Amino acid sequence: MQRFVNEPDMIVDDMLKGYVKAHKELVHISEKNDHVVVKNNRKQGKVGIVSGGGSGHEPCFLGYVGESLLDAVAVGEVFSSPPATAFHQAFLEADTGAGVACLFGNYAGDNMNVKMAVQMAGMQGVSVRYVCANDDIASADKEEKEKRHGIAGGPFMWKIGCAKAELGGTLEEVISAAQAAVDETRSMCVGLAPCSIPAVGHANFTIEEGTMEYGIGHHGEPGMLVESLKSAKEIADTLCSKLDEDLNLQEGEEIAVIVSGLGGTPIMELYVLYDEVERYFTKRAIHIYQSFVGNYVTSLEMNGAAITIMRVREEFKELLELPVTAPAFTRT
Repeated sequence: MQRFVNEPDMIVDDMLKGYVKAHKELVHISEKNDHVVVKNNRKQGKVGIVSGGGSGHEPCFLGYVGESLLDAVAVGEVFSSPPATAFHQAFLEADTGAGVACLFGNYAGDNMNVKMAVQMAGMQGVSVRYVCANDDIASADKEEKEKRHGIAGGPFMWKIGCAKAELGGTLEEVISAAQAAVDETRSMCVGLAPCSIPAVGHANFTIEEGTMEYGIGHHGEPGMLVESLKSAKEIADTLCSKLDEDLNLQEGEEIAVIVSGLGGTPIMELYVLYDEVERYFTKRAIHIYQSFVGNYVTSLEMNGAAITIMRVREEFKELLELPVTAPAFTRT
């Protein structure tokens, strides 16, 4: 393993120091918790929006702190949930009097720590409600959707929820908008090569040369099918058909699409995939309202991609169109 590191066990701390120096016009580290990244300019009287999760998925989560997006994030160690104290401090930093919405991915550690932090904040008079993204269709059957993990669908949840807050929505309205986005979002990954945690020094799972794994998780959770490597067209068709079926899309509907690399995939190849995604949905008479191609939610240096689709309700359009500025996500 060849990496740009000083001390492998300190890589998250070193990353955070570099990150806030590079983006000092937008963010800073909380004075009370050095694993909480906070937006510099927080609008008074607006619902605060917080997220958080383990490191290794950059630009997620810290890259989404910015104008008309997240107000603060709690940052965990690599592939590990932030502690409740980090989420708690993020809530306090984001609160300007209208309450706080915590929008995070559905993982056991995050669930437990967020709920503890919500109780802690409540004892200090800060009202916090939360929504869990559960877009990964490979992590549980449709009948057990509440058990599904949150992966690359997070940016849609944040974009919709944060825009509603920016436009003056109440805490209840923000939560409702974010939940609506979650309800209409589905994702699935395909992995071509594994990743390795810096402090471990070797791959934490295996994908054999010449094969690929459909439905692999962002931490190397086992997928649903291992096959020999196929063409981009075949891969896109398989992923899109599964997402299409799970979301029960109908002809004439509109969707937004994210094609996100998993960290080690050339952008060139992501655009090849997107071309096939667009072809698939055009053939289905489903219009792509907005599209995003790049690294939005990754998994260290894993070679692979996640395709995410969200059914675009009419009330989402104003929220999707609201300009945002953040290191990971800019829309003018």
